[in-house]
Amino acid sequence: MILRVAVIPAEHCPSITATQALEAARQSAGWIERAQRADGSYLYEYDRDDDRESPEYNAVRHAGVTMGLYQLAAAGEASVLPTADQGLAWMRAHLLERDGWAALEDAYGVNVELGASALMLAGLAQRRLATEDPGFDGLMHETARFLLVMQRRDGSFLSAWRQSTGLPDPVEVSRYATGEAFWALTLMHRLFPGEGWDGHARLTADYLSLHRDEAEAIKYPPWADQWAAHGLAEMASWPLNEDNVRYARDLAARFGFLMRVESQRGTGWFSKLIHGRRARAAGMGTWVEGLDSLWRLADADPRMRDLRDAIGERAVCGAGMLADRQVGAAQAREFKQPGIVEGAWFTNGATRMDDQQHALSGLLRSVAIIEQRGGKRP
Repeated sequence: MILRVAVIPAEHCPSITATQALEAARQSAGWIERAQRADGSYLYEYDRDDDRESPEYNAVRHAGVTMGLYQLAAAGEASVLPTADQGLAWMRAHLLERDGWAALEDAYGVNVELGASALMLAGLAQRRLATEDPGFDGLMHETARFLLVMQRRDGSFLSAWRQSTGLPDPVEVSRYATGEAFWALTLMHRLFPGEGWDGHARLTADYLSLHRDEAEAIKYPPWADQWAAHGLAEMASWPLNEDNVRYARDLAARFGFLMRVESQRGTGWFSKLIHGRRARAAGMGTWVEGLDSLWRLADADPRMRDLRDAIGERAVCGAGMLADRQVGAAQAREFKQPGIVEGAWFTNGATRMDDQQHALSGLLRSVAIIEQRGGKRP
């Protein structure tokens, strides 16, 4: 019993209803809306204790935040469209266009990262699903063509295009960008079937399933890649091959392990000493996102069906923890700028815009799981 209490604490999964999960996602979007600048950029990072904003900016995270807002719009929350469209305007003002393709530059006009363009494309796809507006179909195709410029023959992707050489950097890769590009290509196939995007996505699915962990020296495989989980869920009806299914099952185990460990962490010094500090929302949100997508895959593919309830339980546990840790209005009033404290998640007194992005997406996509489970706690 002493060992159980001191070293292996019980899991803590706060109860959550579908209504509460959706409201927490809306509160996250409210933070993003209040923190948006006139040019369409967002507040990057804020320290509530020092009342200090970071001067840094990151185009990949900008694209991800905008995509999260479009996800919310696609789920029926059309009120966020003006904010998301303003974020899109910032991206359109930072486009590099050449040779029939378009890519998103960084805020300083220096670097072109694949992840920024992949998430911009995913956001445009979510906007298309939300509005059925074909006005950006051309830009979607131009951006997708840039992704193909960066794809290698084995399905992996290079992560940076150098303006100094006019070519992709031949060696720089990213553990995030390949999954981001993979998901974006699966969305292109959903919206524009018959154009061949599925062939490029399948190539990447096989790289992720068979080679990525070894090629990229992942220490504890598989890499907990929620973007890959999104792409696999999009491919559910294609269907997946056996290698893809094995990879999806391994991903489910990885996300489930991470969520179980997180549910055992407390805020006291002893828990931090033994189990580490609690994950920031930008991290835990990705685990919930990944589980949300794998639950949808398990619902659609009989080869994953035996994991469906366990995946759903872990996803709902994560959603409950996220909602429980979100700053409410009363607590926010204790700080100098309650408008950029309320609705956010903080780690060591600081929040970053991707904390809100990933928490929003994870909470939003968990709603269907909670509803299917009858609103029950895990």
